[in-house]
Amino acid sequence: MIQIPASPETETLLIELPRTIGLYVTQEQFAALAAANRDLRLERTALGELIVNPPTGWKTGKLNLSISGELYLWWRNAGEPGKAFDSSTGFILPNGATRSPDACWVSGERWQALTPEQKGTFANICPDFVVELRSRNQTLINRDKTVFNGIKPTLTFL
Repeated sequence: MIQIPASPETETLLIELPRTIGLYVTQEQFAALAAANRDLRLERTALGELIVNPPTGWKTGKLNLSISGELYLWWRNAGEPGKAFDSSTGFILPNGATRSPDACWVSGERWQALTPEQKGTFANICPDFVVELRSRNQTLINRDKTVFNGIKPTLTFL
């Protein structure tokens, strides 16, 4: 289980990185970085590369709200089976990446099978159903191969 310090010591640093330079962090470093920067949308690849996602534009934000709302309504009207999550929730995937889908659902059976350690800050599980908004410069093949490995039903919208 990854333990996040109660109040991590932080230092503000402004840095510009060329696209050819990557920042790599361990899962423990990622958890501490995410805890210290809750206002940022951070993700981590299977190789440990840190991804900082910019805020969405208003059109994407509106669509994301609609998608999350529809998933929530389905979940609630179905008797709250399993767990539904929004875009601020990170999951540690089987390949070691930590990703946060735009909206997702995990079955109750699979969620209950997790130990408290696996539920940790970022649940160590691949969601059963994912909805992803795809950016215009992101190919479906790239997103499918690198993000939510192990998920069968995935809806991707442009």
